[in-house]
Amino acid sequence: MTQDYATNFWCGMDDLHGFSFYRKPIQNIEPCRAITVVDVYRYLVGHYAKPQTDILRSLTSPSEAKKYKATHFDYCTFSGLFRKRNEKELIQHSGLLCLDFDHVGNPDRFKERLLKHDYFDTELMFTSPSGDGVKWIISIDLKGWEHSRYFRAVANCIKSTGLPPVDKSGSDVARSCFLPYDPQAYINPKYSEYVKENLFRPILGECPF
Repeated sequence: MTQDYATNFWCGMDDLHGFSFYRKPIQNIEPCRAITVVDVYRYLVGHYAKPQTDILRSLTSPSEAKKYKATHFDYCTFSGLFRKRNEKELIQHSGLLCLDFDHVGNPDRFKERLLKHDYFDTELMFTSPSGDGVKWIISIDLKGWEHSRYFRAVANCIKSTGLPPVDKSGSDVARSCFLPYDPQAYINPKYSEYVKENLFRPILGECPF
């Protein structure tokens, strides 16, 4: 994947943020294709990851669950397009930040709190593969800042508003995010027309999942 490819792929879709999608297992660091939050939303609410999500949440051994998740879930790097999943292989930043909250108790209630946050606009939000965490995808404008520095500023802001601490792993621009089944996933209403159109077909061909 080259810079020209990335530019051509998103031509005419300036309001969509592009980033890399990878097929399982986590050891695979070669991106399969470029996708958007709309593609991820359709993946989450579809049944592509339902079998493995159900199995993962039935496991009682933390070590077994960790191993299963790493080998059975497709994933993406929300913060950018990459040649390979490595910060040095970044083609361009997506303008997105993935904030990971673990062990939140009631994910649905926690999502409601995040949606009411005064400082950040939600692009996408879903329950984590384990079922007890929340992934919060927000749009950002780096304005020349390094990703890690911007992440720390956002994390401190969130902490100051009384929310639980954010997983620090998000400071890595190449941080992976596993994609589970979540029929209650939230996507910003501004994407409603794209969701209806099903971008998989006109842009990516048949649904790849």
